[in-house]
Amino acid sequence: MVNDHGQLYTIEGIAAGVIMLFSVYLVLGATSVYTPGDSHISDMQLEQTGTDALRMMNTPVNGSAESKLQQIVENSDGQTFNTTFLDYVNNKTGTIADNLHYEATITYRNLSDTSPNATWSYPLVANRNLTGVEHPVRVTEWVLLNKPVPGSVNYPRAVLVEVLLWRD
Repeated sequence: MVNDHGQLYTIEGIAAGVIMLFSVYLVLGATSVYTPGDSHISDMQLEQTGTDALRMMNTPVNGSAESKLQQIVENSDGQTFNTTFLDYVNNKTGTIADNLHYEATITYRNLSDTSPNATWSYPLVANRNLTGVEHPVRVTEWVLLNKPVPGSVNYPRAVLVEVLLWRD
């Protein structure tokens, strides 16, 4: 009672199953699902870009005693900070520049103030103000100054340059 009439259907079924499994493999392997949990990757890249820019600005060049960032903070030169910082963070290959915005502030401790919260800060420069819908990252760099900061007579002193950086 055994015959070979069902063998063709069996081979056809196995071939169809292999084709379906291979198709599923190709579809799942070719697509990637971007979840909100993966958004931290772009934040980390943006934070690293900002940190690198501040460190380059805080590195003395050509045997100079002071870095460009020291000179900017000592003279409260927001225009030079704006030009230099945006040049560094937008320095990339390709012709399309990033649409990065920032707010920079200077924070320091006032030694003549004995209160527990004796930290003072003042804005250095911003190329756009935060509106509340942006997702900024915070990058900081300590700068040693040889001149006094506003409201202080003690120097040399370390101040914290803090930059909120975001992409539109």
